Amino acid sequence: MALLSACSAIRFTYNHGDTLLYWWLNAYLDLDSDQSDWVKKDIDSLLQWHRTTQLRDYAGLMSKMQRQLGDGTVTQDELLSDYRDIKARTELLAFKALPQLADLAMSIKPEQIAQMEKKFAKNNDDFRKKFMSGSVEDQQKARYKKSMEQFDLWFGNFSRDQEAALRKASDARPLDNDVWLQERMLRQKKIVALLQHVHRDKLNKEQTMAAIHDLLRDFFDRMDAPDRKAFFDAYIDTTSKFVLTVIRLTTPEQKAHAQKRMQGWINDFNALAVGK
Repeated sequence: MALLSACSAIRFTYNHGDTLLYWWLNAYLDLDSDQSDWVKKDIDSLLQWHRTTQLRDYAGLMSKMQRQLGDGTVTQDELLSDYRDIKARTELLAFKALPQLADLAMSIKPEQIAQMEKKFAKNNDDFRKKFMSGSVEDQQKARYKKSMEQFDLWFGNFSRDQEAALRKASDARPLDNDVWLQERMLRQKKIVALLQHVHRDKLNKEQTMAAIHDLLRDFFDRMDAPDRKAFFDAYIDTTSKFVLTVIRLTTPEQKAHAQKRMQGWINDFNALAVGK
């Protein structure tokens, strides 16, 4: 409780990010004692780079979004620009981690690949239960609930009238959970195939980094793939319009709530960047 009162959730989580990320990896791979020590060091090294080189940039991006919300005239083009900025930063982090990812991939044993496949299968079952079970109405409700968890975090509570309008806007979006499941299963299949290739053909680090680079590039470029471009373009368009609807429906008090929360995150990013 003392830690939580001294810093926000972002600072608390980030300052324990090495442990949280290790636990997440361990859930997929069941890392052994030999892997554990150096994996933790690799995670710490990556987070130190991220802390010292990226967080002030995150604060700048958040400040831009704060200004957009404050002037009350945010446009869909601005939202799409913010999305592209976030995507670029995600790519930068992923490719920066190539050496660490290669070391990890080269260390993984067949039984750990099998463990990852089981974890993937469980995640997919959870996705089906949460977002693909029941009627269309049930699936729309689950999607709406997930969205509102994020909007409540940003803007605070919504009135019943606002919730009714947002539910209508949410339901107007295409319901494509089957496509999303296909995409996540395709990514999982490619990850498993890469790890099997590294193990079977005993790739060296340079070869492994090249293979992971190509896989990451494939993931990030997937939205422009001929068989999925129309789907992803429509998804990004309808999602950005939905977010814009949320912003336009919020009251001045809700926008002020969001700006205050964003300022807290800006302060957190700047504090974390100097090691606090």
